[in-house]
Amino acid sequence: GTMECILTASIVGVLFALFAGQPLNILGSTGPMLVLEMILYNFCKEQELDFLPFRAWIGLWTAFLLLLIVAFDLSALVRYITRFTEESFACLIAVIFIAEAFKKLLGILDEAPVNTNPEAVLNYTCECFPPNTTSVNWTSVGTYNETHFLPYLIGYDDSNTNLSAYNQTWNFEDLSSSFVNWSRIPANECALFSGFPITIGCDTPHYVADAFFLSVLLFLGTFIIATGLSNAKTSAFFPTYVRQTMSDFAVLIAIVSMVLADYFISVPTPKLQVPTKFKPTRDDRGWFVNPISDKNPVWLIFAAVLPALLAVILIFMDQQITAVIVNRKENKLMKGNGYHLDMFVVAICIAICSLLGLPWYVAATVSAIAHIMSLKKESACTAPGERPTFLGVREQRVTALLVGILSGASVLFTTVLQFIPMAVLYGVFLYMGIAALKGMQFVDRLLLILKPAKYQPDYTYLRHVPIKRVHIFTAIQLVCLAVLWVIKSIKSLSIIFPIMVLGTCFVRKAMDYIFTQRELKWLDDLMPEAAKKAKEDQNQLEDDDEEDEALLRENYDKLMVLGEGKFNKGNYRRGSIDTPVNISEEMARTGIWLQLRRDSKVQIDSDDGLHNRSKKRHHEKVNGRDSSNKDQEETSALNGETKKTTFYMGDEEKA
Repeated sequence: GTMECILTASIVGVLFALFAGQPLNILGSTGPMLVLEMILYNFCKEQELDFLPFRAWIGLWTAFLLLLIVAFDLSALVRYITRFTEESFACLIAVIFIAEAFKKLLGILDEAPVNTNPEAVLNYTCECFPPNTTSVNWTSVGTYNETHFLPYLIGYDDSNTNLSAYNQTWNFEDLSSSFVNWSRIPANECALFSGFPITIGCDTPHYVADAFFLSVLLFLGTFIIATGLSNAKTSAFFPTYVRQTMSDFAVLIAIVSMVLADYFISVPTPKLQVPTKFKPTRDDRGWFVNPISDKNPVWLIFAAVLPALLAVILIFMDQQITAVIVNRKENKLMKGNGYHLDMFVVAICIAICSLLGLPWYVAATVSAIAHIMSLKKESACTAPGERPTFLGVREQRVTALLVGILSGASVLFTTVLQFIPMAVLYGVFLYMGIAALKGMQFVDRLLLILKPAKYQPDYTYLRHVPIKRVHIFTAIQLVCLAVLWVIKSIKSLSIIFPIMVLGTCFVRKAMDYIFTQRELKWLDDLMPEAAKKAKEDQNQLEDDDEEDEALLRENYDKLMVLGEGKFNKGNYRRGSIDTPVNISEEMARTGIWLQLRRDSKVQIDSDDGLHNRSKKRHHEKVNGRDSSNKDQEETSALNGETKKTTFYMGDEEKA
């Protein structure tokens, strides 16, 4: 219920903000977790099991398995979560936010339908009249009716459900007495009290003038104001600090503006329902859930490990994918990641929530992205028209801690929160969903399909990967996203949704056989094996360079000794040498050969390369400039160097 969600947001938010390794994550109720809990509830309902005790054991098993993941360093598996899986999952959550926003907006038609025929006469007659007492056997139904009449007593207060408190003497010979309000009894329950229902107008909709249309305007107004103010940083209007303030509080300004508009227009639009008392939603339970239930068999305690495995997969993927998105290098974070510590805190929170009958909260992708966007640091714009430069993110725990505290304190502001129209909240959901799509490479690649080549932005990967290969990569990712959406939407298949999210990692691994590592490097991140191989190749190349440098320095020192005439002639005996000499190996060790081997490509491509020197000589000859003296000097210098080398290797050549 609502109170359970508020309490969970407060407890989990405070614990995670204080003890997590990456407090920029925001925990919340996610769509996949809601789907899993609905599946568990329907299963318990069909099997006539007690849901909350069974759910408590599932939560305890889930927490235990998550602690094992932390203990055995299995969070290191996040290295297999590449941009392909990150953006597929994040895009799915963002699309869910957008779709649910429009779905909930259209759901207002159920509460406030539009009267398409305003000239029609509406009949709302739907009442229950007392029965003829002489035709009813009150001996068989008297006790039953005493229990069910209670909510329909005149002056009934739901805070006191004790029948004796109303001092009523039930006389079934006179049920039409003043203490029973028969008109309040619904027509569909009238038969339970042996009454006579009149249902002519029971199905007539209760139209609310302009409520839906105003809700649409509030929905769009919230989204437009929030989007416009969030982009105020790059506007040419107002001073810098004003634009910065408007951008930081864009959502709050949008909500307050639309709430005031709804208040002054005075149309009864659907409002936010907030409980006024701190108690569980169900009256038949307390805050603590007893895991032992008489309705559940003992073996169900151990059978709970099976659904717990599904919950672990979903929580691990949901938590770690969001953490990977938050810890992207594009965000320029300076502090550590804390994957293991985050998972440890989440496991403890799930155990607490399971015993209190509260929903399970994990890292919410859209909320975490919105949190990151609100904490961005940008350079101060001094030149007119200059766009600010992204400097990083303010890494701290204060904002997440305040979110948890204020979530719990929201119960104290029910008199204010009840004025917020539901359409305004749906507009915020739409804004958060669309804002989460910004900056996704997947979305950029989708838009490339609709753009001609000459209008395509200068993305870095387009310089290195052919556009057809980019479209193939995008198509595969789009198919994976569609499969996840279909599985989530079909109730009979939604139980395997966590496994399908994990399956995107295997799809990405299979793409190594379709794309080259160079293409995947630009379109995605390299998988660990490929990255390891590339690193080994790089290390081998660096070792070769160091060996070449050492040989080059050795030969250079020898040449310097020869040039100064400080060599000992006694060390160079003419005659035969017992040790055979490999000419190819000795040539490969010479300084000239090493220099040619290392710099051949650089010399060819450089301005002073052989090809460019020939062009330069031809240009000087055409301009009448005689470069013969220079050529002679170069030839003499080269011959002199050759002589020195030959003199130094004289004995070896004779051998």
